[in-house]
Amino acid sequence: MQMILSIPAFPLRILAALCLACWAMAHPAAAADRERVEAFLEVTGFDVALDSIALSASSAPDMLGVDAGAFGSQWTEMSEEVFDTTQMRGLALDILESTLDDEALDHAAAFYASDLGKRLVRAENSSHLVEDDEVKQLAGNRIISDLVKAGSKRVAMYQRMGSAIDAAGTGVKALQQIQFRFLMAAAAAGVIELELDADELRALMKDQEGELRLSLQASSLAAAAYTYQEFTDAEVQAYVEALEEAPMQRVYELLNAVQYEITANRFEELAHRMAELTPGEDI
Repeated sequence: MQMILSIPAFPLRILAALCLACWAMAHPAAAADRERVEAFLEVTGFDVALDSIALSASSAPDMLGVDAGAFGSQWTEMSEEVFDTTQMRGLALDILESTLDDEALDHAAAFYASDLGKRLVRAENSSHLVEDDEVKQLAGNRIISDLVKAGSKRVAMYQRMGSAIDAAGTGVKALQQIQFRFLMAAAAAGVIELELDADELRALMKDQEGELRLSLQASSLAAAAYTYQEFTDAEVQAYVEALEEAPMQRVYELLNAVQYEITANRFEELAHRMAELTPGEDI
């Protein structure tokens, strides 16, 4: 399952728990059982998308202006504990069990269980687990450049795909909220000193929102070009149309919210845990 944010590209790029609670109250009677949700995560590939959040931990030192080279074995152990994949999947299951309605679950699961869906999931899983996001971005940008030169319709398809995956347009604000929560948590833990207060930081992020939106769109376009390069135009078109259907839209709205909230939650925990590390240690 392709998500709107490329998690390993976190520095270039939430719906809060209240939003999830409101969504749950809107669909109380139709909630899916845990076993079905677990099967849903696997067939759609969302389990791998969640696991890939752990790859974003490497961006944390850069975001805080800390020398990444100073972080050794203790850092690795700590980040693996914070971004424990079993724990993250458990958090996702807890939320989805009470919020994902049966109709949307069955619709999405049926598509991703099809021959085309299975191939798409394999491609997306492989793309999620590419650790060097810069390599993926460069390769994707070259593909986009070639498609533009050839006058291909694929670029427009990928743009439609991005719009369908983030139909609510929450991607940019979600990223900013993740960054805000991480920076504020790091400041509260004494890991960094912020020259701006919370209101000033939000104002700065607001000023940068347009630039960030363009960066996110370009990043998502390159990621799509890289991920789906082996598919035909007809197959990509079929996928876009499937993503634009109403039940799939509900699924992605919820899964994006889950992904954003778990990412923010884990980065907040990482900020607090970083306070345990002291200069000069093997960190």
